[in-house]
Amino acid sequence: MRLSEIQTPISSLPGVGPAMQKQFANLNVWTICDLLNFFPRSYKDRTKRIALAQFETAKEVHTIATVVGHEWFGYGKMKTLKILIADLTARAELICFNRPFMEKSFPVGSIIAVTGSFFVKYNALQSSAFEAELLAQSGALEDYENAAIPGSGILPVYKLTAGLTQKKVYKVVAAALSQCGGAIDNDLPDDIIARRGLLQTRDAIKTIHQPKDFESLQDARRTLIYQELFDMQMAVLQRAVEHKGSLPSANLESLQELNGAQSSDGMKGGETGGANQKASKDLKAGGGFSPRQAALLERLPFALTKDQMAAIERINADIDRGYDERAKLLKASQDLNGGSSAAARAPWTMQRLLQGDVGAGKTLVALFACLRVIDWGGQCAIMAPTEILAKQHAETSARLLEAVGVRVAFLSGTISAAQRTPLLKALKAGEINILIGTHALFSKTTVYKDLQLVVVDEQHRFGVTQRQAIVEKGKALAVAANDGKQKNGAAKTLYISPHLLMMSATPIPQSLALTVYGDLDVTVIKSLPAGRKPITTYLVAQGHESNAYGAVAKELQKGRQAYFVYPAIGESEGGDSSGLEDASGLKSATAAFENLSRNVFPGYKCALLHSKVPEEEQSKILNDFRQNKIQILAATTVVEVGVDVPNATCMVIEQADSFGLAQLHQLRGRVGRGSEQSYCFLIYSKDISQNGIERMKILRQSTDGFYIAEEDLKLRGPGQITGTAQSGALELGLADLSRDRDLLMLARLDAREEIQKRLPDQVGQ
Repeated sequence: MRLSEIQTPISSLPGVGPAMQKQFANLNVWTICDLLNFFPRSYKDRTKRIALAQFETAKEVHTIATVVGHEWFGYGKMKTLKILIADLTARAELICFNRPFMEKSFPVGSIIAVTGSFFVKYNALQSSAFEAELLAQSGALEDYENAAIPGSGILPVYKLTAGLTQKKVYKVVAAALSQCGGAIDNDLPDDIIARRGLLQTRDAIKTIHQPKDFESLQDARRTLIYQELFDMQMAVLQRAVEHKGSLPSANLESLQELNGAQSSDGMKGGETGGANQKASKDLKAGGGFSPRQAALLERLPFALTKDQMAAIERINADIDRGYDERAKLLKASQDLNGGSSAAARAPWTMQRLLQGDVGAGKTLVALFACLRVIDWGGQCAIMAPTEILAKQHAETSARLLEAVGVRVAFLSGTISAAQRTPLLKALKAGEINILIGTHALFSKTTVYKDLQLVVVDEQHRFGVTQRQAIVEKGKALAVAANDGKQKNGAAKTLYISPHLLMMSATPIPQSLALTVYGDLDVTVIKSLPAGRKPITTYLVAQGHESNAYGAVAKELQKGRQAYFVYPAIGESEGGDSSGLEDASGLKSATAAFENLSRNVFPGYKCALLHSKVPEEEQSKILNDFRQNKIQILAATTVVEVGVDVPNATCMVIEQADSFGLAQLHQLRGRVGRGSEQSYCFLIYSKDISQNGIERMKILRQSTDGFYIAEEDLKLRGPGQITGTAQSGALELGLADLSRDRDLLMLARLDAREEIQKRLPDQVGQ
């Protein structure tokens, strides 16, 4: 049987009573399957003898010694035993805290095996963390020069809980392997095991717990890591087949595609298209632009980049395919009463992730997608995580699209009832083409006439259930279809779901794109609009802020604007004497605003922006900032997304080491949106950690969001980057997405082939 099928409680194993069962439960180990999947977190190398004289060159001494004496130090309850030992290379002392019984266990003259960490203290070689085993009551040490040391080999180290020791875990795991290990069948198909040079599952499980040598241990780890990644990819790809009837596009396997090195036509991502008129002709071979798309293209005062054109082409093909399949299904359903069978699955719908660096033009691509759907007769919804971002999208969309016959509306929780009622009525009647807003888009009172496209911006800020809630708003009954295979002619209800386009301005590492988002088709926009200059980034140590302030002053004198971002909103009791830091040591935007406006830049208009500022006031401040009525904006991370001011050329981030890499990259992306050279100043704390130093260096070295995302994955791990640590969406055992990317790619290829073999009728084309 497979390991996952061995659900026998660990209480069935010898030596596991109620107390130990409770201890293992604290580690989430309940069954034999759980136990054998409870892999060691590390290993101790005790394959070689390490003499006392070699203590500086190894983590542990592993030797045979003789006891040459006993000594005591301290008085009363503090009296402690000291065992004096010597091997053939040196003498040492074993400090036996709270272990006076060892005087009798290891008498003078006895031969013992000793393993432990040694250090020099009080001019003597000592160890207080050691293991010792009696070999003989007496004897000559020379007789043991070539003898095997008990406890030698590769020792697994498990995570423990109170009352549980390594030896107890060893014994219980050994009992489980003896009882069930030989009966474990392979989880992976035999042809994959042979092709990839993997071990049988039973051999890999035994070796991971009881390795004979490091070579076989490496083979076992590789097998189990591959199996974990393969299982993950099977689940991801099966999910793709379930919700859209096909596998994600094969180009997801292309390193160049995910890294944005080239566009689909082979041109470098940094190149832009020529005139939009020429671009339109290029696209016509793949279906061309719909009327409203063509009208918008003609109105744009700039050329789309090659990556934007490629993204629009792919999305157009997705949307057109969906409508084509919908038409075929509805036509086939008309013949049901005559005995014919309709399609066995729902129409294909787009499930695409559009990712790109800050300022790459994803929103414009999304608007082209909306126009395609509107020309097909449907409605669209664009959901953003903050009201600031949603309002900006609404303003941008209205400015661009109302001239081409599209009605755009904005909806949020702050809209008054007097405004909301007619808006919702128009939405239900189909008079609104695009609804843009926050969570209000999927509230109970929000009803669409025919929602056919959902765009989710900054998708990582929404949970799976929230995304599903907005999609459900457009889900419609297609047909009760007889697929010709069910018993008694039972009908299978099929639904038409809206197309889903998720956008991320935080570039997603390739390995995460293949796992968390592996059931989606992925499109990358790497190239930036023409005329943009790379942002110059400076690192400034706390205490030298005046250097950054001086550079900002020069830009202000040129008529430019600046952001100052802080990790905290306001002052709290117990702050520092300057009043700029709160009790937790974080700099306050409120206090810093006062300092900037009064002392640092008294000749310029400053404003304060954070999440506690009322929504209407936030909008007014941002509008004034866009119009250069405000030159300096002191803020928290509320400006991380949704703020586009081309005249702002300076971003100063105080205590930058308290932010994550992706967040710093997003904040830096608020500048550099015009044709002028822009600057980012990262002011780091005096007590910056080593991890913080590494993050600052990465940002100093590169403005490439994809490179930064990969480095962020290495530093923080997948759970923290995607927020999946809390949701449980990405739980990894042995696998490491950064280290094991090559295995992940192989596992995905094999999983695709396996899905196609198992579900040939469901996969589609």
